[in-house]
Amino acid sequence: MAGVNSCPRLMVVSDLDLTMVDHYDSENHSLLRFNALWEANYRHNSLLVFSTGRSPTIYKQLRKEKPLLSPDITVMSVGTEIAYGESLVPDNDWVEFLNQNWDRNMVTEEARKFPELIPQSETEQRPHKVSFYIEKDKADEVIKALSESLEKHGLDFKIIYSGGIALDVLPQGAGKGQALAYLLKRLKTEGKVPDNTLVCGDSGNDAELFSVPEVYGVMVSNAQEELLQWYADNAKNNPNIIHATERCAAGIIQAIGHFSLGPNTSPRDVPHFSECKPDNVNPGHEIVKFYLFYERWRCAEVEDTDPCMENLKVDYHPAGVFVHPSGVERSLHDCINAMRSCYGDKQGRKFRVWVDRVSPVQMSSDTWIVKFDKWELSGDERHCCITTVVLSSKGGDASDGFTWRHMHQTWLEGWGVKDHSNWLF
Repeated sequence: MAGVNSCPRLMVVSDLDLTMVDHYDSENHSLLRFNALWEANYRHNSLLVFSTGRSPTIYKQLRKEKPLLSPDITVMSVGTEIAYGESLVPDNDWVEFLNQNWDRNMVTEEARKFPELIPQSETEQRPHKVSFYIEKDKADEVIKALSESLEKHGLDFKIIYSGGIALDVLPQGAGKGQALAYLLKRLKTEGKVPDNTLVCGDSGNDAELFSVPEVYGVMVSNAQEELLQWYADNAKNNPNIIHATERCAAGIIQAIGHFSLGPNTSPRDVPHFSECKPDNVNPGHEIVKFYLFYERWRCAEVEDTDPCMENLKVDYHPAGVFVHPSGVERSLHDCINAMRSCYGDKQGRKFRVWVDRVSPVQMSSDTWIVKFDKWELSGDERHCCITTVVLSSKGGDASDGFTWRHMHQTWLEGWGVKDHSNWLF
């Protein structure tokens, strides 16, 4: 299984639409706050799981539209598909389990008898998921009648209604909750049981997540009526489930703090980085901190002063080299000097920088190689480069901070820029 090599400190299992992703937040403010928190404090020793009703096709589309991190595990199609890593390697054991006593053709044939059921697009029809739209006032009656019809054929199935419009027919053993239970069992088999698990959702198809034993749960503030009703009927006395006062990803951050699961202050919420001191200093925090400074510099959100730049230079080795994605080599100090001319060039414009898949490897007592994807959004254009950095600890102890010794970047295929001159760091 992809991810950490030992017991994860925390496993966050989150729905996407209107949970991790706020479609009403055009600046993706809360999502970027979560991204910075995760990469700075959790990526190196925890697991991120996205559990979505989306099929692989529209999940991939969402990743092109929003600044989503790369999860360690992706559960798609309402818990009927489990995949690992960036390449979405499928879990074939899960597929075989769901095949038991499941007849998709029979489900489709019986569903045709109900004109109220409007089939969703072909991309959303999956091997173990048959999906429809239905008006809210007709849902209860149709669900009852369809269930009776399928039961007569001896099928093991379940029907999930969510969002006041979407109806999915799945194998009985499928669903977001069952998929999570399966993953936890597999992690236990591998000796990697998470210290804590936090599930996050907003709609009816997320309810099963909160039923998994021994998890913490957060219903984001914008949770829909069907999930709140489920909570009132089934879990209102469970102190490990809360209804957040914050929307979407901000509600997830709130829950991490509420349950004391780890750091819950995003670096994006810290105005002065001298105040941004994590409990356990790690290279991921150093990477996030620098690129937030870089974003703020170009947006003129920090002061343009000589001491500011001189303090920045102190963190970069005088002989350090930066290899630009174009292949051109420059000294790191020359690159810092070049930043002076870019101060405020993105002020008042849509400009965001974030990092993903931060992966540090300690090479010696005081040296780390850190690999990550650096993303940059400028206006409507997104670009990304694969980045490798060599860091060494100051004074031989990471708690004293890091010195940047080398940086090398190459374009991520399909995400390069035409004008290389505007790409710094």
